[in-house]
Amino acid sequence: MRIPISWLAEYVDLPAEASIDDIHAALVKVGLEEEGSHDFDLTGPIVVGEVLSFEPEPQSNGKTIRWCQVRVAPEGQAAADGGADVRGIVCGAGNFFAGDKVVVTLPGAVLPGGFAIAARKTYGHVSDGMIASARELGLGEDHDGILRLTTLGLDPEVGTDAIALLGLDDSAVEVNVTPDRGYAFSIRGIAREYSHSTGAAFRDPADRVTPVVGTGFPVAIHDEAPIRGRVGATVFVTRVVRGVDPTVPSPAWLVARLKLAGIRSISLVVDITNYVMLEFGQPIHGYDLDALQGGIVVRRAGEGETLETLDGQTRTLDPEDLVIADDRGAIGLAGVMGGASTEIGGGTKNVLIEAANFDPVSIARTARRHKLPSEASRRFERGVDPKVAAPAAARVVELLETLAGGTADDLGSEHHEHPEAGAIMVPFGYVGGLVGVDFTPDEISSSLAEIGGSVEENAAGFVVTPPSWRPDLTDKASLAEEVARIVGYDRIPSILPVAPPGRGLTVSQLTRRRTADVLAAGGLTEVLAYPFLTEAQNAAFGSATGEVVPAIRVANPLDSQAALLRTSLVPGLIDIARRNLSRGLTDLALFEIGSVFLPEAGRAYGQDSLPLGAALPSPEALLELHAGIPPQPRHVGVLVLGNAIDKQPGQPAVPAGIADVLDTVQLLETALAVKLRVAKGQHVSLHPGRTAELFIQTPVGERSVGFAGEVLPAITHELDLPRVVAVAELDLDALIAAAGTTIDVAPISGFPAATQDLSLVVDRSVAAGEVEAAVVEGAGELLESIRLVDDYRGQGLPEESKSLTFALRFRAPDRTLTAAEASDAKLAGAARAGELYSATVRE
Repeated sequence: MRIPISWLAEYVDLPAEASIDDIHAALVKVGLEEEGSHDFDLTGPIVVGEVLSFEPEPQSNGKTIRWCQVRVAPEGQAAADGGADVRGIVCGAGNFFAGDKVVVTLPGAVLPGGFAIAARKTYGHVSDGMIASARELGLGEDHDGILRLTTLGLDPEVGTDAIALLGLDDSAVEVNVTPDRGYAFSIRGIAREYSHSTGAAFRDPADRVTPVVGTGFPVAIHDEAPIRGRVGATVFVTRVVRGVDPTVPSPAWLVARLKLAGIRSISLVVDITNYVMLEFGQPIHGYDLDALQGGIVVRRAGEGETLETLDGQTRTLDPEDLVIADDRGAIGLAGVMGGASTEIGGGTKNVLIEAANFDPVSIARTARRHKLPSEASRRFERGVDPKVAAPAAARVVELLETLAGGTADDLGSEHHEHPEAGAIMVPFGYVGGLVGVDFTPDEISSSLAEIGGSVEENAAGFVVTPPSWRPDLTDKASLAEEVARIVGYDRIPSILPVAPPGRGLTVSQLTRRRTADVLAAGGLTEVLAYPFLTEAQNAAFGSATGEVVPAIRVANPLDSQAALLRTSLVPGLIDIARRNLSRGLTDLALFEIGSVFLPEAGRAYGQDSLPLGAALPSPEALLELHAGIPPQPRHVGVLVLGNAIDKQPGQPAVPAGIADVLDTVQLLETALAVKLRVAKGQHVSLHPGRTAELFIQTPVGERSVGFAGEVLPAITHELDLPRVVAVAELDLDALIAAAGTTIDVAPISGFPAATQDLSLVVDRSVAAGEVEAAVVEGAGELLESIRLVDDYRGQGLPEESKSLTFALRFRAPDRTLTAAEASDAKLAGAARAGELYSATVRE
């Protein structure tokens, strides 16, 4: 919200010396967020000039310029820059006449964007200044011709300071308005907040007008399908002004204030409705009364009904949309945008003013459904004061009479069925106990009264009725926050609370944190991906076999193409890798810990019929809500690509691959005190020869908990990724459930180890891990460690065979092993591999 300072000063006393920073500081003190400041970014001398004469001069480029003589100061007096009172100025515009009053920027002036004015030679003349257009002054986008002051209804003296005349010496502060404080979307609301902060006197603009209740204009509210039981329109005020002159220009002060507030000038009637909206926070809509057919009906849209809105687009309406209609059909989207059929234009003589209060939820849904945010919808969806509609309508009528020559008519209507705010009980001691400050009863009472509440004190505490412009004050906690805000946040001490004994993180939370710490310490970077995927992404990694897996479809997705909740973390990691690659990061090691959503086939999820409100749902309703949520296990996903070790002197680059993600799996084993079995696996999106399935032993048997592998080259090529991209994904919840509470560490032995190598020839179809497990089983307790060091296939071996070489280390806990004991254990392991897989020892 942008607030012109001169406008703010009309409703609250500002110190003469108050700067932009001072005003921002005062507003920040009461909880508003500073955004910035705005002004017209120009400096003088900029004065009123009178065109005395001009000579058209055609140019060789086909353009005609005018060599003008312009008076810029009273006759015989020096101009604002110290020069002559009559200047020769070159101008390319052709929309002015001799005798017109114009705005002249003299040498030394600086226009918006740092455009400095100086006397310069052009088109064969020395142009001693410039005649300005509205856009050059920052007043609007009109650049078709220069600004004629008569079009603004002005006839000032020559030499008058045009900056002050046009309101270009004003500036504006900008604050961010949070969704719960819609009242601050107005000069009225900001002035009240400044008063709260500084104690300056506040003058409510609603008190400056006397609302008149119009009669005779037919208005009906028919809402047969209210959203969440709330009727779409609870207040609807109309007034009629006749005899409006559509040719009257908007005054300069109004145009300047709208511009500073971020709204462009359109026409006088429209400018007035926007001006009052900014002033009161009440959106106003004006209709061409003569274009209406019959009265007005507020209703829901019909199935397939269409409406051409003011932006020229024809929109197909939804039955949930609230519309304004006359006898021929919809003429506006209530609270969002009016219709073209009743638009106020150059021929409008009689105006119907509408000031209404619409349901915030209904307006928010309509604006988002049609992708049509507007200044009106931003206010309605945050909540508008229901009691300000009549004063705002009266203010519009007043301005139309004063500025547009209109005459107020008795024709109109008023409908008001907005529910009154309920009283809230604030017990003694509650505010201090919640905020942590000992507020006195007088501080609490005066603070709540200052924000506009009605406060009564009884034996138990305070009974508070919030003001009509604060729909966000619904309970005692929100009132306690108001007390803290008004008294001052600086009263709240900075004291860390003492954690109650016996509480803390759960085992699952601690384990997840330890997992993330270990992976980060291992050189991986934690990322967070969006949980929304396309059907193709879910199909690629949701199932190892490629079969279609059930997925939850989001009812109102941010992206209609990515409307499914993820069943795997890998697609999100791939998207993040692609984004980082596009920015030059070619070596990546990423991990994510997050939920996946795994609905059971044939089961419906989601409960749209449960009533949601301020009250806590019943235990039965909570159970029903919980039943409507699909299983959401936490997984851990890993992705590596590029080089695991960069090239350096004497060391070639080592590319990353499946070995690196399997190393990450070993880190998880250490972090979680679990033992995973790695076996050859198959996955529809992973390389068939470089895919592993990961198993864990549970009380009911072995269970698959994930996979690791390299993405198919065809997929990486399609996604513009390097040829080798290795990924892994494991069910972290399952690993945590199987995790031990302690990590077994073998004691350091004082006896030497015996090392031997074992080469076994097996069929190529036999996995190395299975052979290794057989050797471990056969070698017995003397085997301390085993490691695969070679996989040979080629000359000297049968065509379908391979030679696997293992480095073995033997050690006894109580003696020094002999070479014979180590050899016997090794051969026992070889024998077991021979029994299970027909393995033979390679000499």
